[in-house]
Amino acid sequence: MDKNILVTGGAGYIGSHTCVELIKLGYNVIVVDNLVNSNAVVLDRVKQITGVKPKFYEADIRDREKLEKIFEENEIDSVIHFAGLKAVGESVKIPLAYYDNNIYGTIVLLETMAKYNVKKIVFSSSATVYGSPERLPLTEDCRLSTTNPYGSTKLYLEGILKDLYVADKSWKVILLRYFNPVGAHESGLIGEDPKGIPNNLTPYIAKVAAGKLEKVNVFGNDYDTPDGTGVRDYIHVVDLALGHVKAIEKINDPGVYIYNLGTGIGYSVLDVIHAFEKACGHPIPYVIAPRRPGDIAACYACADKAEKELGWKATLGIDEMCASLWNWQTRNPDGYNTKK
Repeated sequence: MDKNILVTGGAGYIGSHTCVELIKLGYNVIVVDNLVNSNAVVLDRVKQITGVKPKFYEADIRDREKLEKIFEENEIDSVIHFAGLKAVGESVKIPLAYYDNNIYGTIVLLETMAKYNVKKIVFSSSATVYGSPERLPLTEDCRLSTTNPYGSTKLYLEGILKDLYVADKSWKVILLRYFNPVGAHESGLIGEDPKGIPNNLTPYIAKVAAGKLEKVNVFGNDYDTPDGTGVRDYIHVVDLALGHVKAIEKINDPGVYIYNLGTGIGYSVLDVIHAFEKACGHPIPYVIAPRRPGDIAACYACADKAEKELGWKATLGIDEMCASLWNWQTRNPDGYNTKK
């Protein structure tokens, strides 16, 4: 294999799982991460799983000088770009930080790639670019719009990458629109380790199940869904990581290619709570709270295009997602700060 893949944000949740799958297939992985939302311990855990510790640069992708050094020191074949801020609620409070980090950071990365003639990029986009869904399931040609600054950064960056290809037809770009990543590696060595109180549903449920938080707030039970609670397409993080590996294998032809990565199945908030109860073996307390502004009733993918063109399909269901997350939570009660 011997190809050098630069993974920006490679110490993060999805990035670390993708590093594992790339290394297992014989790719050389180089990680750049500023560790704002991640922990360098992750890379030791990746080595525990694979036997290989990725080459690591602690740097911010907005730091042009450090980024150029990485490209000078390594013959990079392609880039998987995860680095970015990713909390919807936080983006509403500090939009400028999101535009600076996500958009300016990506522009510096793309300019550096062009300078060193590296023109293959797999970009971490999001189902948030669909805004309030035009129809369900969502296909890649659905209308695009956003309801928060985080989603807007992803949509603008998709536009920037499309414009880049229009200007220079030698670029090879794959945009992966993720739905809701959950779960952890089966080893229990790597998983999601949010700083502070989790923003996302499943890490929050895991903390309640472990007795670290009192109860789950279910925001709204009057949506037009089977049980009145919000429905989302949850995808196991290992399935998601394998989608990136398939993208790297296929990124040979110039152009911009767009794929949804989801299961195609919508689970309600209560479905997830009950699946987690099965995983942890005891009831999980929850209360119904008012709807949150900006939340939509339902959102799930049609991922047929990824199956047809990339040969990728999600294989892990909600039970595996919850079981793997509970395994991670119990082995790492304080995340990566757990003393081993």
